[in-house]
Amino acid sequence: MSSSPHRALRGLLALCVAAGIVSLAPSPAAASAGSGPTAVVSMGDSYISGEAGRWQGNSLTTSGSRNGTDRAWTGSGYDPSRVYGTTAANGCHRSDSAEVRSAGAIASQLINLACSGATTANVFRAANGGVSYKGEAPQADQLATVAATNDVKLIALSIGGNDLGFADIITTCATDYIVWYSYCHDDQQAEVDAKIDGVMANVGKAIDEIRTVMTGAGYAASDYRIVLQSYPSPIPRAAENRYVESGWSRTNTGGCPFWNLDSDWARDSLVPQIANRLKAVATSKGAQFMDLRDMLQGREVCAKASKQVTSTVPASAATSEWARWIDQNQTQGPLQENMHPNFYGQAALGRCLALVNAQPTGNFSCRNTAGAGASGMYLTAG
Repeated sequence: MSSSPHRALRGLLALCVAAGIVSLAPSPAAASAGSGPTAVVSMGDSYISGEAGRWQGNSLTTSGSRNGTDRAWTGSGYDPSRVYGTTAANGCHRSDSAEVRSAGAIASQLINLACSGATTANVFRAANGGVSYKGEAPQADQLATVAATNDVKLIALSIGGNDLGFADIITTCATDYIVWYSYCHDDQQAEVDAKIDGVMANVGKAIDEIRTVMTGAGYAASDYRIVLQSYPSPIPRAAENRYVESGWSRTNTGGCPFWNLDSDWARDSLVPQIANRLKAVATSKGAQFMDLRDMLQGREVCAKASKQVTSTVPASAATSEWARWIDQNQTQGPLQENMHPNFYGQAALGRCLALVNAQPTGNFSCRNTAGAGASGMYLTAG
C-alpha cells in the first residue's frame, strides 16, 4: 500500500474513533503506525504547555526589558505573541520554549497540544465526556488528527494539578500570609485529601483515552510510549529561603509570600504526595513516569542558591531563578504565569524529556546540577 492511501485510512479511522462511530476492537483491516514524520506530542496543562516561558528569571524592574528578563519586550512595548504565538490570545500559552519544544531533535515533529488551565476533562474525547476548552477541541480529539498524519513515538502528559486546585491552593496560601497572618497547610491538606482519589481516577482515564485514540489510529501499544510526569515545587523549603519569614521581603522583594510551615508542607508533603500518586497511576496504566518533584531544587523562587536579575546581575540559566514569582500587583504580565517554570525551567524540562526519550523503559526522576543550565539535567532511576 502506498503512503498516501495508508495515511488517509489512518486519518479516517482516527476521526471515526474520536466521534465514537466505530468500535475500538483491533481488526486485521486496521491501519498500522509508521506513516508520516515521527512525532513527539505533549498534552495536558500549564506545566507542560509552556506557561511563563516569557520570563528569563525575575527582576524588580517594571519597565523596559525588565533587566533582560522579559522576552516579550519589543524595544517599545510588550508583545506576548513573540513567546506564545497565536495562543497568547486564548491563554493556552504554548510558549516557544515549552518542554516539547526545548527537547531538541528527538523527532521530526514536536507537537504541543497542552493548554494552560486544562483539567482531565479537557483531555478526554468529546465522545466520552471530554470538554472543549478556550475554543479548542478536547486534546484527545486533537491527538486523533495528529496520530493520523504523523508517526507518534512518545506522548508526554502533565495533568491533574488543576483538578486538585493548584491555583486555588497558591492563592489561599499567599492570602493567608499577606492578609490573614494564618497558615494554609492544614485546611488545604484536607481539601487535597478529599479530592485526590477522584482526580487520580481521572488521570487514569486520560491515559485510557489517549490509548483509545492511538489504537483507533492503527497503533499497537508497542509503537509508542506515554510518559506521565509530576510537578516540581516552585517554592523552596523554609531553610532554603533567602528571605526572613517576618516583614514584607518575601512579598514585595522575593515574590514568595508563604509562611515557613506552609513552604515546608508544599515542598516536602504536597508535591511528593501528588508525585507518588501519579507514579502509581502510571504504573497501573503501563505508562512511564517522570518524577519532577526535585527538578527545581535550588532554582525555586526565593531560593538561597539562586539570584534575582538586576542591572548588575544578568539573566543566566546558571544563577537565575527557574520559576516565575508571584506578581500580585500584575506589574509584569498576567497572574496566570505565576509559580510556573520560566524560560530556563522549561529548557530544563525539555532536557528531562530528551533524556527520558532515550530510555525506552523504566521510571525516572529528573534533577538539576547546581550552577549549570539545562545541560546539567540528569536522571536517576526509580
